[in-house]
Amino acid sequence: MKREKIETKTIVKGSVVEEKVPFMSKFTVSFADGMTATLNGLITASGLTYYYVTYLGLSSSWASFAWILFGIWNAINDPIFGFITDHTHSKLGRRIPFIRYGAPLIAAAFILTWFPWDAASQGWLMAQMLICLFLFDTLYTAIASALYVMPFEMAVTNKARSGIIIWKMLFSIISMGVPLVLFPIIRPEIGADDTVFQLIMVGIAIVAGLIIWLSTYFYKENGYIQEEKQMGIIKSIAYCFKNKAFLLFEVISWTVIFAQTILMTGLTYYKDAYSAINSLFIYIPLVIGAAGGLLFWVMSYEKLGLKVLMIIMCAAFSTGLIIMLPFGTKEIGVAVAFLLIGAGFSGGMYLIPLLNGDVIDYDESKTGLRREGMYAGVNSLVTKPAISIANSIFLGVLGWFSYDFDIKAALQTSTAKYGIIVAWVAFAALFVILSLVAMCFYPLHGKAWADEKNKLAIIHRDKQAKFEKEMLAKNLNTNNYK
Repeated sequence: MKREKIETKTIVKGSVVEEKVPFMSKFTVSFADGMTATLNGLITASGLTYYYVTYLGLSSSWASFAWILFGIWNAINDPIFGFITDHTHSKLGRRIPFIRYGAPLIAAAFILTWFPWDAASQGWLMAQMLICLFLFDTLYTAIASALYVMPFEMAVTNKARSGIIIWKMLFSIISMGVPLVLFPIIRPEIGADDTVFQLIMVGIAIVAGLIIWLSTYFYKENGYIQEEKQMGIIKSIAYCFKNKAFLLFEVISWTVIFAQTILMTGLTYYKDAYSAINSLFIYIPLVIGAAGGLLFWVMSYEKLGLKVLMIIMCAAFSTGLIIMLPFGTKEIGVAVAFLLIGAGFSGGMYLIPLLNGDVIDYDESKTGLRREGMYAGVNSLVTKPAISIANSIFLGVLGWFSYDFDIKAALQTSTAKYGIIVAWVAFAALFVILSLVAMCFYPLHGKAWADEKNKLAIIHRDKQAKFEKEMLAKNLNTNNYK
């Protein structure tokens, strides 16, 4: 594929800067991101806890302990990989090598997770769960963080990034649908054979790995960035925490990871406990809310700005979660709640990446460096423990309500069943409300910030053009010596 066909074009018309990202670049990077998230969702958001605790019989306390140990490594490895990718030099770029060569490895790690070494031993089950979590997440960190920051390098303006993020959201239907909808269908029931389930997981891993690998041939990175000297790791981390916008962004970023994890984890238990509630009262309002919310976010972000929309999103999301507490046993209450939760989900998926891009752009305006990898790493340092915390809190709250993990959710006491609802939404609602307060103090807002972003887009274009001109001259000089 010709290089110019996968490059972003920057067009300046007076004071207006427009960036055009090729369709295949947007499509493939988003498809790969969706497939990576699908694998992760099956493990961290729904599948692993159910498979090891409910199906294989691992003690819930051992599982919680495994999640806590994993959370430590889960936090540490992200800034390490962020630092490594920011300092990587290769013909493919700083990020693409990790995506291309990590694809088959993450598929293999995913497959390994679903084939128990010794299902009769609590020790072996916990060891396998922990090892597979460590192995999978290390590869996931390398790939997902690289895919996550690609839109920030491919474009600067929010209008151009918005096009990429919308594609990411479309593919996120797969990454959300597979854990939420497909997993409850294919999961092995207690005491049943899991061969078909295992074969399906193998198929998902192979398809996802192939898509992630192929995607790397359809987008590129800016070459000039590799020539700029980056900070050392300690200084680089310190500069992230000096960024006020980043600190406030972390509040909402952590909350969304927590809420998405605990909501997906709890859905399986909720549906089992309250099987009389038609699933259509969950999924249809969720889809309508997400679609309507996305339309509103896309049409309003230029007029209202990201700060205002984030406040609106938090208000809608928290209201939906709170409604579930008194009305989670009634179909109408569930429908209203998930209409608002859907709007919150789409807002988190669409607005937060744009917000993160602004935070990184602001850092460049102060330091002169593009440090997407480090910001992605530090962001994960703060937010990825939310996955372990969400799972631990969910299991812990169920314990408070005397939930019996040895029997199905449908056979639990009424108190234990209501405990599922509390574990599912109460803490998520609290954290979303705190995020709303944090967004009121977010500083990157208004015309002055929009003008600053336009300047950055022009700087990137000029630097890349100069870099390519210098590379061409070096190649010509080299040929003259032959």
